[in-house]
Amino acid sequence: MEWWIYLWLGIMILTAILEIATMGLTCIWFTAGAAVAWVAALLKAPVWLQIVLFVVVSAVLLYFTRPIVVKFLKVGANKTNVEAIPGKTGIVTEALRPMEGVGQVKLEGQIWSAKPEDGTSVLEAGTSVTVVAVEGVKLVVKPL
Repeated sequence: MEWWIYLWLGIMILTAILEIATMGLTCIWFTAGAAVAWVAALLKAPVWLQIVLFVVVSAVLLYFTRPIVVKFLKVGANKTNVEAIPGKTGIVTEALRPMEGVGQVKLEGQIWSAKPEDGTSVLEAGTSVTVVAVEGVKLVVKPL
């Protein structure tokens, strides 16, 4: 019966290491569940109660606190690279002529190939535009 103490301790250590390695906020809840079960084992609680405590505590923490912690820490909330471009403004440096398939926009110091959102408008150089989307390596823009 005493070996359950070591099992819960092992689960605590393993899940803590996994959480540190992944930083995904998934294993930490099982670490807490194992800690509660470990305390129950130290207090000589029946094995069935230790298992129930592990499952219930882990599930309750995972279900109720993970969304709060994820929102607070904003895990995965930062847009990077192409995801951050829509909504930004730029300026047409070479007239956008969709029928000829030419046109460029300067956005944050970089020159991008671009096309108008409606696919037919001609936007002259110097026009301020907002990026609507990115299709491959081409910006889809609309005039401000």
